[in-house]
Amino acid sequence: FAYDKKSFNDFVDVARWFVEDKKLTTPDQLSIEGRSAGGLLVGAAINQAPELFKCAILGVPFVDVVATMTDSSIPLTTNEWEEWGNPNEEKFLDYMLGYSPVNNVRKGVKYPSVLLTGGLHDPRVAYWEPAKLAAELRHAQGGGDMEPVCLKIDMTAGHFSASDRYKYLKELSFDYAFLLDRLGLSRTD
Repeated sequence: FAYDKKSFNDFVDVARWFVEDKKLTTPDQLSIEGRSAGGLLVGAAINQAPELFKCAILGVPFVDVVATMTDSSIPLTTNEWEEWGNPNEEKFLDYMLGYSPVNNVRKGVKYPSVLLTGGLHDPRVAYWEPAKLAAELRHAQGGGDMEPVCLKIDMTAGHFSASDRYKYLKELSFDYAFLLDRLGLSRTD
């Protein structure tokens, strides 16, 4: 069992260092992005320190760790028990519940703007993982004065998204448009 929560803490500590110690940026200018297990990192970071980030983009994010890792029918799951731990064992279950983004969304907390994407045919990270996190974030914030939580599911894609360069560039431009808009950098004229 080598997977460790320290990577989430380190990521947040570096963001804090950029903002507080070095004053290289501010929370209103700081965005983060991750895909797959990188989406897990981003999801854990916005739960741990939502005030540090203006915007988060999570592509095909592995964010419902316990539900996914207990399902041995999902490809790669049982092979990854050695690295991540087997949540069917209590010591690993409790540890995973401590960082799994879906399980750590807090009520009443203001989260950054979030874009979650998924692919209907993804054999590694099911489309319901980003959908579930979007629902949890929306519910916990209760509407009102909250940043947008957007969900985009590609009905033809798998884990690796677009298979041709034009579709890839179209998807990338969508992500950038969201990012630029949320950072206040989009053109208004």
